[in-house]
Amino acid sequence: MSGSEIVVIVLLALIVLGPEKLPEAIRRFGRVYGELKRMSTGFQSEFRNAFDEPMREFRETAQLTKDAVMRPVNEVRDTFKEVGAEAGRTFDEAAKSDTKSPSTTENTNEGTNEKTNESSASEPDAGGEPT
Repeated sequence: MSGSEIVVIVLLALIVLGPEKLPEAIRRFGRVYGELKRMSTGFQSEFRNAFDEPMREFRETAQLTKDAVMRPVNEVRDTFKEVGAEAGRTFDEAAKSDTKSPSTTENTNEGTNEKTNESSASEPDAGGEPT
């Protein structure tokens, strides 16, 4: 409330109650207002105290659950990282060895081609006679 609103309320109270009863009414209002404020503060305090312990236990349980779930997830993630790193090293080593000895792959391909040619020579052609 602003100052002008309070002045208007006091003037209205002065007109309604008169100058004799106004001071007693203001004192009574002050006492009632103070009592309501104390009750409100007490209620807030009791409410906070009633919920502090359950909320603390809930937070602890939530943290323990999170830790229990995340531990295996982190272990799997770390394992995948290790496997990925090892696969990368193996791939790099294989790439290096392939660039050093290209004749190895050519010899392997030649041996495969000879076997294919031999097996096709013994098969009959479309006429049923061997080639």
